[in-house]
Amino acid sequence: MTGFTVTELRIGPVRPFGPAASAIDKAPVAGALMAGREGLSGDEQADRRHHGGPDKALHAYALAHYPLWSAEMPERAALFRPGGFGENLVVEGADEDSICLGDRFRLGGALVEVSQGRQPCWKLNLRFNRPDMARLVQETGRSGWYFRVPGPGPVAAGDRAVLLARPNPGWTLARVGRLLYRDRLNRQDLREFAALPGLPESWRRLALARLESGRTEDWSRRIETPPGV
Repeated sequence: MTGFTVTELRIGPVRPFGPAASAIDKAPVAGALMAGREGLSGDEQADRRHHGGPDKALHAYALAHYPLWSAEMPERAALFRPGGFGENLVVEGADEDSICLGDRFRLGGALVEVSQGRQPCWKLNLRFNRPDMARLVQETGRSGWYFRVPGPGPVAAGDRAVLLARPNPGWTLARVGRLLYRDRLNRQDLREFAALPGLPESWRRLALARLESGRTEDWSRRIETPPGV
């Protein structure tokens, strides 16, 4: 995989959403927007603890996943459309099996770098009216991913991303997902993962804590339960 195409660019404001607030409902934008350290100009995030910031500046989701979800849940097919997962970038030509941690791309006038996969949360359960949707996203590995933006610049729908560097070719996002969510404790891989340059500190701490405790972490409450419940 040497690149991908952004088929849609999406932003959205914070709105009431179930028991909390969210900016998961993002609309397509015509023309270019500035991509910077904190994300796209005009985009918002409600929960800054888990969304947004330099390591989660741009959320990307693979266009190819939508037909798979629709085939598996035909009764919800109308919900599985571009933008359904709250992404900023609808991506064609790349997915979690072909994207690696640390991949660096020239995208439009910006320089972007893959920082981490998305960790699904309870808002997806509300979004798709299914109580186990976030868990299914985690189990299937169709999570999407985040870019940081080390080189700000304009980005538009139709832009082609060109791969400039791949420092961690053995660490696809699919492998990371298996290590963190589905494999039994794998100490060798956790040590290698924790030592990766540029890894977000939250993920490094997770890997080191798992090595120290010898236990896999239970994400089920954050995945399934809204705040305060």
